[in-house]
Amino acid sequence: MNSNTIHKLALSAALVAATLGAQPSAMAHGNAAEMSNDLHKLLEDARKATQPFTDLQAAIAAGYVKFPDLKGDCVAQPGQGGMGIHYLNSSLLDAELDPLHPELLVYRKNADGKAELGALEYVVSAPVWDSTHPQPPALFGHAFHLLRTPNRYGLDTPLYTLHVWLWEPNRNGLFNDWNPAVTCD
Repeated sequence: MNSNTIHKLALSAALVAATLGAQPSAMAHGNAAEMSNDLHKLLEDARKATQPFTDLQAAIAAGYVKFPDLKGDCVAQPGQGGMGIHYLNSSLLDAELDPLHPELLVYRKNADGKAELGALEYVVSAPVWDSTHPQPPALFGHAFHLLRTPNRYGLDTPLYTLHVWLWEPNRNGLFNDWNPAVTCD
């Protein structure tokens, strides 16, 4: 069994476990008014919390592992831009969304081939979330979008996802999935 299959099985198992232990999250109820009051501070706190992961080796030591899509390590969409290379910490997959602990870190390779942290990605199983909430989740005052199945990861569970380009400027916006400055070349 290759490592990609193992990671996908681990993600599926974690999503099932989260479904069984679903608890409402105090941090992600989608109250945009509360979140917007201190958006700048919350983004600053998320940046401070993830600063150690600007070093990919620190992220790996903290339990993040490469999580490729079906086409390979780097995720890109012609005409849209790229996301980069995703690293998943499956221990963070649960019914909680914590802005200081993203489930995925997204890296891009710089001109020298070094991995640089570009974005944070927050994910939660849609069935888990929907079992205890009437609306999709939101963090930083922005609603998550639904990644349906089948999807680019080959998962059989739909996910709610939110990208936050906290470490790499994105002319399409801080919360856009695709960044035109990121390529997989």
